[in-house]
Amino acid sequence: MGFHQIPNVFDLNCPTRMVLDRLADKWAMLLLRRLMDGPTRFNQLHRDIQGISHKVLSQTLKKLERDGLISRQAFATVPVTVEYRVTPLGETLSGTVAQISQWAESNITEILQAQDAYDTRADIL
Repeated sequence: MGFHQIPNVFDLNCPTRMVLDRLADKWAMLLLRRLMDGPTRFNQLHRDIQGISHKVLSQTLKKLERDGLISRQAFATVPVTVEYRVTPLGETLSGTVAQISQWAESNITEILQAQDAYDTRADIL
């Protein structure tokens, strides 16, 4: 199935919205960021990304693989070992994902202060 119109994220039917939705997902962003450090096994991803359930990890990895952003390789071991890595297409996002992560880490104090100020002001109204 192809998309034969000029992409426009403001158009309700534009498939780019699906991409934005995927990339706006915190688990997808965290997985992409972690996989940019190199190929990683499922259980290591689960240990590294605190708070993600096995189910959500599996679902998110499948979505990212379907989108062509990561690849999955199974090794014939007992039990089977599965490793994930960022694809060349996914690598085109590496700078953006890293910048967003760094921005969030650099600005969290100001964001928390703004939230506190807003919540205090909202309580008065």
